[in-house]
Amino acid sequence: MNEESEGADSSDGTRTGDDPMPGVPDPESVDEDEAEGVPGDVRKYARFTKMDGAEYDRVNDFLRDRTYITAREWAIARLCADFRTETGVEMTKIGENLPELVPFMTDTYTPQAVNQARSSFEEKVRKSGATFLYGAMCDFFTAEELDDVMYEATEVAKFLLEVEGVDLDVEDELEAEERISSVMREVREASKELREEENS
Repeated sequence: MNEESEGADSSDGTRTGDDPMPGVPDPESVDEDEAEGVPGDVRKYARFTKMDGAEYDRVNDFLRDRTYITAREWAIARLCADFRTETGVEMTKIGENLPELVPFMTDTYTPQAVNQARSSFEEKVRKSGATFLYGAMCDFFTAEELDDVMYEATEVAKFLLEVEGVDLDVEDELEAEERISSVMREVREASKELREEENS
């Protein structure tokens, strides 16, 4: 997908997709309020309502202590996922309405700035993933320590989702945690077997 399509708005300014996402208005139920100059789906966006009154610096410090992403990257990555259309991400809409969409963001952004933050988020996720997998595969952590790392990472991720307004079912949480732990155990065992073969 090229950068031009990434910055394009859909013809009717609505988000596409088969199923509405939690916290994101169904485009068919949204009325545009031209008098206010704010699109209806922006006014009804409810992802970050739990962050009303939060200051950017405090959110940023929280994330910096627990992740590699900034508050800007977190907010824009979520918005890019929610305001995606058949032609790309509605970066113009996101940038122009950023303060209305996210309580702790106070300035509007250009489409280019939105794209840069999104790209930065993606790059950090990829690098963090590679770092984590290397740590799991290089035998630096014991199986128990790796479980602790996974638990801490899962708790932070769940907290961020809850702040965004996602309702997490307990059974789904446990199932997801078990799937992740199972995969990581398999990765560690496969890595151990590979090292033993190379040393034999």
